[in-house]
Amino acid sequence: MADGKTLFITGASSGIGAQTARQAVDAGWNVGLFARSEGKITDLAKDLGPRAIALPGDVADRDAQAAALDKLAETFGGIDAVFANAGTGVETPGTQNGDPAEWHDMIHANVMGVLYTAHAALPHLRKTKGHYIVTGSAAGRTHIKGSIYGATKWFVHGFAGNLAEEMTEWGGRCTVISPGMVDTEFFDEADASRLHPSDVADAVLHALTAPARADVREIHLMPNRNA
Repeated sequence: MADGKTLFITGASSGIGAQTARQAVDAGWNVGLFARSEGKITDLAKDLGPRAIALPGDVADRDAQAAALDKLAETFGGIDAVFANAGTGVETPGTQNGDPAEWHDMIHANVMGVLYTAHAALPHLRKTKGHYIVTGSAAGRTHIKGSIYGATKWFVHGFAGNLAEEMTEWGGRCTVISPGMVDTEFFDEADASRLHPSDVADAVLHALTAPARADVREIHLMPNRNA
């Protein structure tokens, strides 16, 4: 059990973020639910009970994240971990045929959002020797033809490794969770052969509950289509 520790989750309104919140609360964590969809996170917080609070805001807004983290710390007495999970893709794939306006929005969510979460959270995590977890991707571990999305996840993986080196100096930990395809709203059609959000949430909870001597830097999981 987490014994009342507190976790901040971005992209908490659905999919991996919402499922991680559910499993974290079941494991004894307090959770701060951060997302633009105020109605969804408000409903989720009501379902989860007094261990959860809704913190509406845009991951691409550093000030909004800082204010949400301050409110979460004030509510529960501190922050022990953050899960930088928010991210998005593009409708138009490729480089030559891609849409630069879509790239702009995606990079601000997938790259700047991840940086803003870290920048705003680290002062809180230093106080607790806390844990920063970020959603990477199998797409950030291999080359995919023309994928700008994949390139943003290559950034996430590189940044997570660099941040782990920075945090270890004061007893903190950083983990990147890199799943293959997950059956979420990210895709237009459901596919039960993909990973489920609960599989990724399990990986997050494993990293969070590893003993302090174990600096879990990456958890990579792929669908087992022959299961």
